[in-house]
Order: sequence, then structure tokens, then C-alpha cells
Amino acid sequence: MNNINYKIRTAEKNDFPAVLSLIKELALFEKAPEKVTNSVEQMKEEKDLFKALVVEKNDGEIIGFALYYFVYYTWVGKSLYLDDLYVKEKYRGNQIGGALLDKVIKFGKENNCKRIRWQVLNWNKPAIEFYKKIGANLDDEWINCDLEDV
Repeated sequence: MNNINYKIRTAEKNDFPAVLSLIKELALFEKAPEKVTNSVEQMKEEKDLFKALVVEKNDGEIIGFALYYFVYYTWVGKSLYLDDLYVKEKYRGNQIGGALLDKVIKFGKENNCKRIRWQVLNWNKPAIEFYKKIGANLDDEWINCDLEDV
């Protein structure tokens, strides 16, 4: 573990190129780089549909992000969906991901969300163990359904 000086702040439009680069790194890690079709221009056009936090080192380098948005679940009501949370590999082990997740949880609480939901790949054992450790319920009963290119 290194002692990294960083801050977590709300992403701005000028951060979108760095965020998209991290999204592509995440897709590569998840073995699906070809699935990323988003662009900086699209993110700018759709900026009102999501919120994002970035992890910025003191030198200005963006080394992580979390992207989330409000959803409504019929069983519980207003909720937050955490679409992606990612920290560059060389900065992992510094509790940055946990600090980022804490900020998302705090945002959810401040906005009276009843649930925060996210997904994790079934082979990502370190993430699964971390999520269990913080008390998340991992549900193996529900199956994702995606309808692409609608």
C-alpha cells in the first residue's frame, strides 16, 4: 500500500475524457472492451441523466470514478443505482474504492434513497468479498435482462 494523496469530488464535463478512459479500462478488466460504445460527446449530451464522482490525485490525474443515478423500485421506492465504480489497478489496496463507495452511500442517504444497487461479476472474488464485508446482500436468484440497441 502506498500513501496516495487524493480527493474525491463531483465530476465535471471536462473530466468526461478521463472518465471514459477509465470506463474503457474497466471494460477491458471485465473482458468486454468491445461493448463500450459511449463517447465524450454522448456523455455531455446525457449529463443530466447521471451523477459521477472522480478520484483526483494532487497532480490532477484522475485515477478512479463512480457513476450512479436515481431509479425507482416498486417494492421500496426511490433508490440509487451504482453503474460503475473503478480505481486504476496500480492504486488499488489504498482503500480508495471504499472511500468512493462511502461517498456514494452518503449521497444515497442524503437523498432519502431506500436502496443502493449495483452488480458484480461472479468471477470478481476480491470485489465480492469486499461487498460481503460491508454488509451488502449478494443475490444469486435474479438474472440480468438486457435489451440492446432499442
